Amino acid sequence: MSDTVRLGGMALANGVLVHGARHWACAIRTDDGRLRMASERKRLRSVDVSSPLLRGPAKLAEVIAVLPAVRRALPEARLPFFEGRVLGVMAGTAFAARALRSSRLSLGAQEGLAALLAVVPVAFALRGSSLAEYHGAEHIAIGSYEHGEPRPREHERCGSHMLGPLLVSSAAGNALASTVSGSPGRRTLARGAVAVGSVAVAGEIFAWMNHHPVNPVSRALAWPGRELQSRFLTAEPTPEQLEVARLALVECVRLELADEAETNGAGS
Repeated sequence: MSDTVRLGGMALANGVLVHGARHWACAIRTDDGRLRMASERKRLRSVDVSSPLLRGPAKLAEVIAVLPAVRRALPEARLPFFEGRVLGVMAGTAFAARALRSSRLSLGAQEGLAALLAVVPVAFALRGSSLAEYHGAEHIAIGSYEHGEPRPREHERCGSHMLGPLLVSSAAGNALASTVSGSPGRRTLARGAVAVGSVAVAGEIFAWMNHHPVNPVSRALAWPGRELQSRFLTAEPTPEQLEVARLALVECVRLELADEAETNGAGS
């Protein structure tokens, strides 16, 4: 049995969600200061997917599938995508990106600006919010657990580091899709395939980056996400917010180790 569980996480506006290979645990602090926690075994698990083409989309689907379960178990949880200002910024940037694709700019300029429109305004909207602070708490808790020593609020496996790989894969894919001729439906289908393929390719590149962190290409691809993470997406948490993150982490680790012990016991 391994001593350290590989973990991921997500910040909420009032708490932290921590997930392992097969379980998730979420802790929140309610408006009246109470701590609440829930945990559950995942119904959709990307760890069971072996195909390189499906791993990236499966990981994304896994996270999305967990959110309704968190909402059911903890109705007070304030999920990031339901925050009013985040929804407003997302709607505005989606409209702007659509207008941009109809402009006379070159394809490369369109794709680059559209990608920035989708990320940068949201980063500004989150800056200084409780969501950014809980994001920092999530990173500190998980990083300190994994490294066995106190760690800063930036984490090397933060999803923000997917930005670089996704920019590259999306730009290349959309450039290819733009060459598709025929009916509008055919072009729409091509763009849909590019969207799924871009996530798959970006996921594989991201995995390679994690195994080669000092490689110059890896560092260059990580730079956009690292800057966003450091400057906008995280903030220093309070001790109370760290307590919430650590509570979720301890429960998730407990469930993962218990599951691993049961599996090893059944196989012996």
